[in-house]
Amino acid sequence: MKRSLMIIAALSALATTSAFAQDAAALAKAKNCMACHAINNKLVGPAYKDVAAKYAGQKDAEAKLVQKVMKGGSGVWGPVPMPANPQVSEAEAHTLVKWVLSQK
Repeated sequence: MKRSLMIIAALSALATTSAFAQDAAALAKAKNCMACHAINNKLVGPAYKDVAAKYAGQKDAEAKLVQKVMKGGSGVWGPVPMPANPQVSEAEAHTLVKWVLSQK
């Protein structure tokens, strides 16, 4: 019985994670993030898996990256600046950044 509950909880967590990933990926596409970024390959900006690796284990990574999404930034990944994205709300930026940081 206890094992069955653990399996059900694990499957539920997987389904929730999968739904979150699909929603966040759709949000990234809708907010034009994918015009400059890809999950596995550098385009204009870095690959999301490279961003996740660079910021892995940094406690302030989410807050720092949310600000970059909203206000833009430069100098971290080379000479091409990342423009601010005024179409993205703070809540959406948190969703996007959590998704980016989950890429492996």
